[in-house]
Amino acid sequence: MTTVMGNTAIAGCKLRHREPSISRTVHPGVKPSPAPLNTLTQCFHSGHQGMLRAGLQGDARVWGAPSRRQAPRGLPQSRRSPPQPTMTGPRLALAAALLCSCTSPVADASSWWSLAMNPIQRPEMYIIGAQPVCSQLPGLSPGQRKLCQLYQEHMVFIGEGARSAIKECQYQFRQRRWNCSTVDNTSVFGRVMKIGSRETAFTYAVSAAGVVNAISRACREGELSSCGCSRTARPKDLPRDWLWGGCGDNVEYGYRFAKEFVDAKEREKNYVRGSEEQARMLMNLQNNEAGRRAVYKLADVACKCHGVSGSCSLKTCWLQLADFRKVGDLLKEKYDSAAAMRISRKGKLELVNNRFNMPTQEDLVYVDPSPDYCLRNETTGSLGTQGRLCNKTSEGMDGCELMCCGRGYDQFKSVQVERCHCKFHWCCYVKCKKCTEIVDQYVCK
Repeated sequence: MTTVMGNTAIAGCKLRHREPSISRTVHPGVKPSPAPLNTLTQCFHSGHQGMLRAGLQGDARVWGAPSRRQAPRGLPQSRRSPPQPTMTGPRLALAAALLCSCTSPVADASSWWSLAMNPIQRPEMYIIGAQPVCSQLPGLSPGQRKLCQLYQEHMVFIGEGARSAIKECQYQFRQRRWNCSTVDNTSVFGRVMKIGSRETAFTYAVSAAGVVNAISRACREGELSSCGCSRTARPKDLPRDWLWGGCGDNVEYGYRFAKEFVDAKEREKNYVRGSEEQARMLMNLQNNEAGRRAVYKLADVACKCHGVSGSCSLKTCWLQLADFRKVGDLLKEKYDSAAAMRISRKGKLELVNNRFNMPTQEDLVYVDPSPDYCLRNETTGSLGTQGRLCNKTSEGMDGCELMCCGRGYDQFKSVQVERCHCKFHWCCYVKCKKCTEIVDQYVCK
């Protein structure tokens, strides 16, 4: 639990929707009770909610082809699970037709990830007669473009989520042969994403998590007209004299919208049962879900103290997203234990090695072995490790022996400038000197 000292109460937000809760035993860390799986909050525009939830009835079978009738294979009832969208009525057929109207390759030349590389103009900044923003954005599938037209104000935050995901990916893999490098503004990561490897699995998961994170926070900050503060139920073990109702991050809405938008590109495809293309589609859907659940799972309760001189005689608490670094750390652990899968004739993913347990919806899966990242290869999209910095004394993946793949390394000296001899001056600033240091560095041949 996070506690912020202060003496100013956080005002509650006027909410546009009501989110019912389920009773659940919460651990001593005071976790909130989320909405149940079969409950859909009225947090989207009522006139367009059918279009938004098009083709995404419930949750697809984790290891099978998408189905609008099958109930989700969620977490055990004793564990909290993200809410799932539902939809009925005539709008389903119309919207599903829009989402399923075309078939595209498994790994397109462009992706919605490109929203991170291209600045997006806010809808209120458009001038009369200007071309709509959705027609200018590269990488969107037909279904995603329809959602963009209905929820243009969300696109800025989808771009922010993609940017934070790329930065986190590059941090987590900074000491690996593949370091999540971006190659251009359209495909972002290049041809390497066409391979259903562990690295691709992580990239899909962290990208989906980034969208949940950005949309949830935008709701809390009042940036989106279709959502407001979180209305998660008060935790049962929260002390009675603590107030529940501060403006929390709306993780429920962020989860739902990210599911609709990110998964739309996969669900609008229709592949032959048991084909490699279907295997890749199911892999992407599984990893997208794992990323969203990571954000949902790590959301916790934060509190702020009120009272004279921070005496904390009263506390106001709310639901708050975890730092995105924690999400990245969790997904990196999932990457290390990712399950190798293959497609069956029935169109379901199954384990390559039956000695292991079937992965849950929180786990990452992959269907192809990782390519050789040692050498540059235009076919696989590998950039190689030539010219990469390495650590001469390390025996890990960042060590010169492993990073350079046995090719050896070159040594050079570089000058580094750092702040040093910092002193605090009254009042109130810190003054530092600049120190230069010559250090030895090593790069792969």
